[in-house]
Amino acid sequence: MSSSDIFISETIGTAVLLLLGGGVCAAVTFKRSKAFNAGWVAIAFGWGFAVLTGAYIAAKSGAHLNPAVTIGLAIKGGIQWSQVPVYLAGEMLGAMIGAVLVWVTYMGQFQAHLSDPEVLADHTSEEGLVDQSAAPKAGPVLGIFSTGPEIRNVAQNLLTEIIATVVLVLSILTLGLSDNGKGVGVIGTLLVALVVTGIGLSLGGPTGYAINPVRDLGPRIVHALLPLRNKGGSDWGYAWIPVVGPLIGGALAGGIYQVAFA
Repeated sequence: MSSSDIFISETIGTAVLLLLGGGVCAAVTFKRSKAFNAGWVAIAFGWGFAVLTGAYIAAKSGAHLNPAVTIGLAIKGGIQWSQVPVYLAGEMLGAMIGAVLVWVTYMGQFQAHLSDPEVLADHTSEEGLVDQSAAPKAGPVLGIFSTGPEIRNVAQNLLTEIIATVVLVLSILTLGLSDNGKGVGVIGTLLVALVVTGIGLSLGGPTGYAINPVRDLGPRIVHALLPLRNKGGSDWGYAWIPVVGPLIGGALAGGIYQVAFA
């Protein structure tokens, strides 16, 4: 498979993943959305279906859609290390495109939400709306784009992301990914989507389960760049955790596979 095939496939697949995943977060967040307040179960299943759809679309490249999966698969020996940068570039670009598409789809809702006095009253200067230089934390729509912890504890938050990502990547590796990286097949893709849903329901509570560096970093960058009035900060102080944690988790999963299953 050529590098251009990998790049295009991963870009499109990851864009769809983030469009549908970010879309469900937007749908349950906005008061002017028909899915407002649908809750955590809707989010967990929405992300599961997002993975399912993105993976089907990106089947040609193996549908990694996630640098943690790419790293784990490279350690396993399923792809060449020389291909890793191509996968990562496609995944990052796709994540940013998907986040922009969420904004385009919900543009009217973003404007209405960020003009709502009740919404703005819930986000004080401590969360970046007034004095972002002093406390550039999460604004009122950041959760649509990226993750954030319920309790800010660096060790716990990092460990949670590592554990959840190990579960995800090890599940993928043990589903029988072929050595040429072609993927897990139709049934395997469905099982991975169910694993992601299960992770969301069981392990997503503490941090919002990024389990994918580009799923968090790409949309967070988009949030920082979009011209949204009253959007607040992008919480860059936390941003390294949903990047480093999943990368460690993916590498650990690859190592565990080599020791226990190879």
